[in-house]
Amino acid sequence: MGRTTEAYYVAAIDEYVRRVKRYIAFDLEVIPELKNTRNLPEETQKEREGELILKALLPTDVVVLLDERGQEPRSLEFADYMRKKMNTVPRRLVFVVGGPYGFSRKVYAVARERLSLSRMTLSHQMIRLLFVEQLYRAMTILNGEPYHHE
Repeated sequence: MGRTTEAYYVAAIDEYVRRVKRYIAFDLEVIPELKNTRNLPEETQKEREGELILKALLPTDVVVLLDERGQEPRSLEFADYMRKKMNTVPRRLVFVVGGPYGFSRKVYAVARERLSLSRMTLSHQMIRLLFVEQLYRAMTILNGEPYHHE
């Protein structure tokens, strides 16, 4: 949810997306943020964002939410997670970053899993960057490349 507006985040995200694509098919789809939300209750905003997220999903997608209450794997564990997913998921594996208040109940209902990149609250722009960097790191780990150091 929401565009990445800071040029330095855009450049870094684009760089890691380019790197990830050397290993796997990968697309970053941004759902524009809602307009005029200042007077909307949080729950209403989550529901509207949830509708937009659900419209972007296919019925066969395996949905994983990037959520602060999800499992918090180490980089090696995430690499192993990705290895397993790449060998078992027949269609699209979709990682979803929510809006400022999290996800609606309907989005939680379609998700198979939740992963956390940090217990701290981070902006969606930072989460995107952290996620694509960790995805790249996982690919280099799986390919025995020296990007990751223990």
